[in-house]
Amino acid sequence: MTKKKAIISILLVAIIAFVGGAYMFMGDYYEEDVAYIPESCNVLAFTMNGYLATYTTDATAEELEMDVVSSWYIADGIRRAEDYPNIKAVLLSIDSSGGDIPTGEEVANALKSLEIPSVALIRSIGASAAYWAATGADTIFASRVSDVGSIGVTASYLDESRKDAQEGYSYVELTSAPHKDAGVPNRPLTAVEKAAITSDLKKIHEVFVDDVAANRNLEREKVAQLANGLTYLGIDALEYGLVDKLGDFTAATDYIEEQIGEPVELCWY
Repeated sequence: MTKKKAIISILLVAIIAFVGGAYMFMGDYYEEDVAYIPESCNVLAFTMNGYLATYTTDATAEELEMDVVSSWYIADGIRRAEDYPNIKAVLLSIDSSGGDIPTGEEVANALKSLEIPSVALIRSIGASAAYWAATGADTIFASRVSDVGSIGVTASYLDESRKDAQEGYSYVELTSAPHKDAGVPNRPLTAVEKAAITSDLKKIHEVFVDDVAANRNLEREKVAQLANGLTYLGIDALEYGLVDKLGDFTAATDYIEEQIGEPVELCWY
């Protein structure tokens, strides 16, 4: 065998070994990923605390200086719940003031896709995108003193252009399109940019209202009146139809037990 052929043979063996090892690793990972839910578990539970982002990285929580949870992770887990024959219901525990705009819709749609009972439990707060997510559940619980709602959208930020000028900084604009850097804190928005962003926010607001009305089976006009950005105490949210029942974690699990007809054994995803 020539030296060239020998090198090629070694490379081929190495590649095959690498691919085979990667496949085995992925197989092991997948098996662990789906096998960690024991058969004794009959309710799959999810925690949605802190800022709700479409996805997270190791640096996200540090950058935002708060807990961050991924809507993709939660929605994917909810959709997979019915892959387990032993899972009879889903519980979503919420303590979040919201997050990225699409996140609430993603989680709500995942809950709505289930054919097994789903319960959302709003603990301290379930607001904005977090409340949007909760509306996808069959039943929403909240404490009498939970903060619920905040139906609305914001893109507010600090304009630092005057501060920069006072400190001797000047913003150098280098863009290929006139509004590519709209919203950067180092220069004011133009009137055109502010109008365009406000228009988009109003459109998103209308989608939010539509979804809450549909998911909660409420008259749209009623939801539109409630959609002023404020949160409501649980006792008022119940009166307005934003939640179904008042109660804590025990009340929510007792309700699930009634729905599935057997004692609840939770597994946290």
